[in-house]
Amino acid sequence: MKVAIFSDVQANLPAMEVAVARILDWSPDLVIMDGDLVNRGPSSLECLQLFERLRREHGWLPVRGNHETWMLRCQREAPRDALDARMRAFADWTLHQIAPALETLNQWPDHLCFHAGSETSWVHVTHGTMRGNRHGVTAALPDETLRDGALPEGVALFVTAHTHRPLTRVLDGLPILNVGSVGSPFDGDPRGSYALLEFHQGRWQWEIVRFDYDRERARRTFLDSGFIEQGGPLAHILYEEWHRAQLLMPQWRERFETEVLSGTLALETAVDSFLAELDTPPD
Repeated sequence: MKVAIFSDVQANLPAMEVAVARILDWSPDLVIMDGDLVNRGPSSLECLQLFERLRREHGWLPVRGNHETWMLRCQREAPRDALDARMRAFADWTLHQIAPALETLNQWPDHLCFHAGSETSWVHVTHGTMRGNRHGVTAALPDETLRDGALPEGVALFVTAHTHRPLTRVLDGLPILNVGSVGSPFDGDPRGSYALLEFHQGRWQWEIVRFDYDRERARRTFLDSGFIEQGGPLAHILYEEWHRAQLLMPQWRERFETEVLSGTLALETAVDSFLAELDTPPD
């Protein structure tokens, strides 16, 4: 049995198109998109339309990520105030873009399980962990945190995503596979990633595939789509995360969010200061 699993496209159509072509060439028996197809990037509707076509024509299966959950929440809940509206402007920009297909996300499950024909070959796939789709597995996450309700029982392999960093880890005999990110890796390597699994001689084997794509086309789409211009100040940080293949938003939140939320520092000033620091060489 051959299975391809990819995740965290984050509305990057050029990267998704390359990943899709390579996966189709491999001719898998099953393909799972493990969440965060949309948001954080400029082409959410196009990525969603492409995936729905693959779902109809090839039976590809979705899992809901935290960004799909957030889109549905943004649909239900208006911004609390003007500041909240500016801080989530990129999400509302995406929400407006995918509005014709938004209800599709309601049909996506949080978890998928499959097997290769035996009770000892079950695989559990979710975007985060059993604790939620915003709970990611990293190399530094303590074992005890994972043992505290984060992992499924009775499976041969647990597949996750969310962190945008490929990873293989074993805990108490359970292999944990993080497939990384197609569209916005955070491990310093700008190439996309996905996983190929094969059940061979009674056990699962897998490979993390890294691939190049047209990043100049992706950059132009970021700039020309309106995502950065209309997505509010935080869209500029999201672009830098994609450009640098590095997670930056937690650093901004730690440095500036308290002052912004208290009203002592303007959101735009906080973002400009943070971006200027990124381009300032250390002493």
